[in-house]
Amino acid sequence: MGLMTPLGSGKTQAAANLFKGSREGMRTRDDLVPKRSVLVAEAMGEAPPLPAAMAKWDCRNNRMTAAALEEIRPDIERAVARYGRDRIAVILGTSTSGIAEGEAAYAQRLGSGQWPAQFNYAQQEIGGLSEFAQAYLGLTGPAYTIATACSSSAKVFATGRRLIRAGLVDAAIVGGTDSLCRMTPSGFTALGAVSAAPANPFSRNRAGITVGEAAAVFLLEKEHGEIVFMGIGETSDAHHISAPDPSGIGAESAMRAALRDADCEAEDIAYVNLHGTATPLNDSMEARAVHAVFGADTPCSSTKAMTGHTLGAAGACEAAFLWLTLSQRYNPERLLPPQMWDGVRDEELAPLRLSGPGDRFSGDGRVAMLSNSFAFGGSNVALVLGRTPS
Repeated sequence: MGLMTPLGSGKTQAAANLFKGSREGMRTRDDLVPKRSVLVAEAMGEAPPLPAAMAKWDCRNNRMTAAALEEIRPDIERAVARYGRDRIAVILGTSTSGIAEGEAAYAQRLGSGQWPAQFNYAQQEIGGLSEFAQAYLGLTGPAYTIATACSSSAKVFATGRRLIRAGLVDAAIVGGTDSLCRMTPSGFTALGAVSAAPANPFSRNRAGITVGEAAAVFLLEKEHGEIVFMGIGETSDAHHISAPDPSGIGAESAMRAALRDADCEAEDIAYVNLHGTATPLNDSMEARAVHAVFGADTPCSSTKAMTGHTLGAAGACEAAFLWLTLSQRYNPERLLPPQMWDGVRDEELAPLRLSGPGDRFSGDGRVAMLSNSFAFGGSNVALVLGRTPS
């Protein structure tokens, strides 16, 4: 797994900041929403320019993806040597692609009548993310992008596994990236869904999301490693274009399907990473659904209070946080990601056990954890990752 997030670039930095509850990536910017300052979460670290031969894809979204891929480059090259370049798929998720470069290019065209010489529409094409990653790595297997809003980079795990199980490939690079641009914070501001302060999930005082950016990628193979992709559940509410079904039935069904796929019971799950956007409707729905499946005793938290909502990258970003939590190398003390909030419970929400700083998980054998991703239009995904006994 490789990542570039508001908690850090690379596993070591991200793990340290995840377990101490850092908000170092939060920044106030006045260049994203017209006539308004907005708090966002920026990815830490450098995203170097791409090689000259890849100029048509050179945008921040792809540079962040490249930075995450470089962290697992040795593992990818080992897979290439073992399977061949045509036997590795690239399935990535995004919702914005390189639209920031498109916004800047269009602004220049409005002012001068000319597009910038360096602008190429491929930078902002939704499908360009996987096309770029495939070319960057020199692979020739299947490559395509999934764009289902905030569930995009969670659904890639199911797609990659299907391709492997069908015998079309032997391995898959899965994950996702979304970078900051003007469109998303402006859109969420228009919906009245952006908070002036850091997101405060499940609090009575929650006031909306913080928009963030991230990239996270995984190499998915048949052979078991320390961290195992155990199961996934996908459902579709189609309740409303932007509001979740208040009953939480779609979210609950996705979690139950993921548990069945992972051959787990609810009591086998040591921790739940909540979708936890800090919007009134999402938190209410999710609390009801999680309580229905896990009750009030399973530790859980929303890491969006530290990273912001990374949109199309959220599923992969938060799966990466499960990976770090499960890892004996990066989390030897078995710490849980803390719930960073004001501690003011909303009595109208179904009760959940929100983890605090220093909380730990137990278990000497197989350990399983679940992560939720819910999207506009009612696209729901629950992922289960696990750790094999040492």
